[in-house]
Amino acid sequence: MTNLELLQDWYNRVWVEADLDAIDTYFAPRAGADGIMPDGQVGVEDFKALVPALLALVRDLSIDIERSHEIGDWLWTQIVVKASTAHGIDPIHARGQVMVRIEDGKIAEAYNCFDFITFFEQAGLLPQDAFMLLLSGEKLS
Repeated sequence: MTNLELLQDWYNRVWVEADLDAIDTYFAPRAGADGIMPDGQVGVEDFKALVPALLALVRDLSIDIERSHEIGDWLWTQIVVKASTAHGIDPIHARGQVMVRIEDGKIAEAYNCFDFITFFEQAGLLPQDAFMLLLSGEKLS
């Protein structure tokens, strides 16, 4: 399996199929993912709580890799997340990037950048145009 196939399988099995047991298959035991939570790395056990929490907000999830570039054991990808809101038919369409280092067929390091503002706006948990409101100095409460 190529590194790109491994990452796409991670998205499909863990995120789309909600197979929490598969997290251990794809992530090295001491690996962490930066850029998902503001207070630090997300590890294997953290993913087992994070995945169900985010999946509760959506249905009909798909995650596609639009672009990728591989150098040695490093893989950079641009992803697009598509879903519908959990309790309606409104679409969710957000983008992100992830850079991973694969070691012995597992993710050893991950660096994420995801547009959570757009995701949460479209999920109905933030007001529309939240980014513009924040830029204008408006506080969201």
